[in-house]
Amino acid sequence: MLELQNISFQVADGSADKEIIRNVSLTIPDGRLAVITGPNGGGKSTLARLIAGIERPTEGRIFFRGEDVTERSITERARMGLAYAFQQPVRFKGIHVLDLLRIAAGKRIATADACEYLSAVGLCARDYIGREVNASLSGGELKRIEIATVLARNAALAVFDEPEAGIDLWSFQNLIAVFETMRAQMKDRSILIISHQERILNIADEIIVLKDGMVERQGAREDVLPALIGSSAAVHGCWKTEPKGANATC
Repeated sequence: MLELQNISFQVADGSADKEIIRNVSLTIPDGRLAVITGPNGGGKSTLARLIAGIERPTEGRIFFRGEDVTERSITERARMGLAYAFQQPVRFKGIHVLDLLRIAAGKRIATADACEYLSAVGLCARDYIGREVNASLSGGELKRIEIATVLARNAALAVFDEPEAGIDLWSFQNLIAVFETMRAQMKDRSILIISHQERILNIADEIIVLKDGMVERQGAREDVLPALIGSSAAVHGCWKTEPKGANATC
């Protein structure tokens, strides 16, 4: 379980401090798929980085699996079972896909097992297992490889920051299928997705709306989603039905 208690985060902005996250408290229980959504600039990605340990909160505490991890590094949180997938995946020159999957798994998994993770995200394993994770891969390929590493991690909590960014329609459809499979198999594990895509919101157990750095609304999908889709924000494209590329924001 993940629990955030009164989390705030500020950054220096000239002579003053700018508050990005304002007194956010929320809980992601085990066995749930939660989606954090809301207008662009509301603090969604910042909150994901705070959960992962990339940033440290100015105020408040973060608890993961019953332990206070507020001061723990991203590496320490990863060892505890927290996986984080970047909005724009990192390229690793000199590292091959098989090596990356083994690093993610934390052990020397067999090639056949690595191929299963690649197949799960819609990649032909024999074409990618020996590829270098470099500029020769497209954004969509990198995204799917990164998701394969999250599958290999078998994490207690998997955090995805706008996984639809920069991928094509076929990859997006496959992405939804991957999340649905993960959701069906996770049992005591959890998934947290930062997204404003309607099709991702449609598979959530719980939706958290973040606006101006604060939780505006939180609840079951059937209670929250209809109001979002019918809102003026949705009319102006802040909740989209299909991806529009890496630069699509709301």
